[in-house]
Amino acid sequence: MKLKLFFAASLAAICMPLSMAAAAKDYKLSSPDGKISVSITAGENLAYSVSYDGKEILAPSKLAMSIEGGKVFGAGKVRKVTTGKVEEKGLATVAYKKASVDDVYNFTTIAYSECSVEFRAYDDAVAYRFVSTAKKGEFNVASEDVEYNFADNLQTWVPYVRTQGTFEQQWYNSFENTYEHIALNDWNPERLAFLPVAFDAADGVKVLITESGLVHYPGLYLSYAGEKSLKGVNALYPAKVEIGGHNNLQGLVLERESYIAKAAAGQKFPWRILSIVPEAKDLANLDIVWKLSEPADPQADWSWVKPGKVAWDWWNDWNISGVDFRSGINNDTYKYYIDFASEHGIEYVILDEGWAVNKVCDLYQIVPEINLEELVAYAQGKNVDLILWAGHKAVEKDIEGIFKHYSEMGIKGFKIDFMDHDDQQVVEFYENCARLGAKYHLLLDFHGAFKPSGLQRTYPNVVNYEGVHGLEQVKWIKPDVDQVTYDVTIPFIRMAAGSMDYTQGAMRNANKRNYFPCNTEPMSQGTRCRQLAEYAIFDAPLTMMCDSPSAYMAEPECTEFIAAFPTTWDETVAVCGEIGDYVAIARKKDGKWYVGALTDWDARDLELDLSFIGGGKMTIFQDGVNADKIAKDYKKCVADMPADGKVKVHMAPGGGWVAVIE
Repeated sequence: MKLKLFFAASLAAICMPLSMAAAAKDYKLSSPDGKISVSITAGENLAYSVSYDGKEILAPSKLAMSIEGGKVFGAGKVRKVTTGKVEEKGLATVAYKKASVDDVYNFTTIAYSECSVEFRAYDDAVAYRFVSTAKKGEFNVASEDVEYNFADNLQTWVPYVRTQGTFEQQWYNSFENTYEHIALNDWNPERLAFLPVAFDAADGVKVLITESGLVHYPGLYLSYAGEKSLKGVNALYPAKVEIGGHNNLQGLVLERESYIAKAAAGQKFPWRILSIVPEAKDLANLDIVWKLSEPADPQADWSWVKPGKVAWDWWNDWNISGVDFRSGINNDTYKYYIDFASEHGIEYVILDEGWAVNKVCDLYQIVPEINLEELVAYAQGKNVDLILWAGHKAVEKDIEGIFKHYSEMGIKGFKIDFMDHDDQQVVEFYENCARLGAKYHLLLDFHGAFKPSGLQRTYPNVVNYEGVHGLEQVKWIKPDVDQVTYDVTIPFIRMAAGSMDYTQGAMRNANKRNYFPCNTEPMSQGTRCRQLAEYAIFDAPLTMMCDSPSAYMAEPECTEFIAAFPTTWDETVAVCGEIGDYVAIARKKDGKWYVGALTDWDARDLELDLSFIGGGKMTIFQDGVNADKIAKDYKKCVADMPADGKVKVHMAPGGGWVAVIE
């Protein structure tokens, strides 16, 4: 059921004559619950400030968009100001962490001669965007002024771009890094950070910056702009790109234009989001990116979008044992994966890099060891579907032809990798893939990708993004890279933007003393139960089971448990957590609750208040008594939920806890 209420009033056209519009005028906007207050000053320049519970979070910060030729959006005479409120209840979702979302906000729209600026205030966020209101024509956006002048020197969770060098060199990156927890004024001015970025404010309040509605425009980075201040940075539009990089699958930008985007009359630009919540756990269940993105076509049928789990080959290096054939990229190996998936009710098997001829950037050329038509038929006979890995430039050469060809063959999706940019051309590549993927009923998992920014609502066949320092990293990172602490950081920051292709599920586990990188027989940092709990904690409609069939069949109890996990949910509740320390999340599907908890490298005791579930029988996987020494040690038990709903949880260092409650 959807309930929509709307109220709007035009102010400026009534309240002041046009001749006075150039004089600075202040407008007030507040969240529906009144806790967030926004002050907007419009005059020759446009600025806004934000307070939460009466305490200033953001000091006056300028916003403007400079157009080639001298025009500036967000400056000059104000033509009209419109305010109002919107209530849309029960908006249905597709392949999401809850079955429906309520969209409730107050708004102020400031109209200029050729643009308007829309502000929205939610109970957990403030957002604004520019909209071109011209009737015709095209123009280039030279730059955009995005300022965040904070009132205090906040502690900041910074995901720096790993690429070193100039800002232009940093625009080429995989959007994967751990976080540095530093004072805002200690931000390295020579380094960019990709979004989302989070901040610790006073009294436990948390702040997060990200964006939504990113179409036909480059993504946003943040850089240091002086004391307590950050500014936005966008990649310039590519002028010359050649194919190169990893196996000739990437686009290498050789020259750039002087502007950041090509735009057209009527274009809506990305929403700039400042989310503010009273405590950390609220960041782990944000819907703001979904709310601000363009809805899917209401006339379209999305019932074919089938989320699920994937038996994945690459992380485990195609390592299977106890067979009489050579494992690797060949039909015998993939039939073995298909048999495993079929036996355990796993919906998909992925053919990762290697099925197509290497270094030719041509997805129509398949290696002789693979007979893809045979594999598709074999998988369909086992009630399993196949997904193909593909490199960016190999797809871009003929998106529609490739999607049509493989869809007709029976392939159900593509994992597209190595974009490693977010300039306008790459953003538009995502849009084209999403649109054509929907046309040919293909799921899309963007790997080597920037963070989610709204496309997943517009095209629900886009089920996953990477942009995460996921489990693949443990194949090569040194022991001093702390993946365990990262795991209890991303639910509050990266996951706030949308689903994550983290690729959990390792059956070989190691504590801090025993971990080492290993490409062919990789292990996770942390305990076995940590890996199991990540299926409840991490949001991913298309969820990888990263280890090999041989490893899973040696651990049938754990395998059966995670293979039965849903990947989309009817309801999500953030139970508790602190960024970088611990997290607990509960998710409901078809009457069952799935509850997970993770800790950092500290052993931890928690009391989870699950009284909202209302009782039930708990099937629990918890760290074994020796899990601090032998990370794979775990205990399974069945128990009744306590009458008061308070469940005591103990986790070993690097540990986890997970339960299914019926």
